[in-house]
Amino acid sequence: AVYMCEVERHSPQVFQSQDKENLGHLEDPLPAVVGVTYELCAGIVDKPGLSIEEIAREEVLEECGYCVRAADLRKITSYRSGVGLTGSRHTLFYAEVTDQMKTGEGGGQPEEGELIQVVEIPLEDSMKFAFDESLPKTPGVILGFVWFQSNIAPNLPKK
Repeated sequence: AVYMCEVERHSPQVFQSQDKENLGHLEDPLPAVVGVTYELCAGIVDKPGLSIEEIAREEVLEECGYCVRAADLRKITSYRSGVGLTGSRHTLFYAEVTDQMKTGEGGGQPEEGELIQVVEIPLEDSMKFAFDESLPKTPGVILGFVWFQSNIAPNLPKK
């Protein structure tokens, strides 16, 4: 969806065809990277018998490569996203990870269409990153960074 919005912004003529089945041809395609977004680790709650924390734990391992215990996940809040389209419910968790907890590469499951690269943002750059409009990100990323800066960062040892 992000890629197609960029195509429409750069080449609106592609979408001006009255024939919705056969959109115009894009002579000079944009690079695929314009469709890449920064997101939090996430997953669908679709595993009966598992708690939301257990599902979140599995997603952290699958997508980021860190083995965290479900009991170590701290629920921050739940909120609605895509309220005009899907009304989906998101639950935001916080977990601290260490290098010792890294048990895999992460990256998600390519067979499910996931293309994930774990990105680490230095603490001192986090708010600049969160509000940099040139970096496409979800509102959850901004919420997570603001929550961290308000609740965790003030208690960290000063350098």
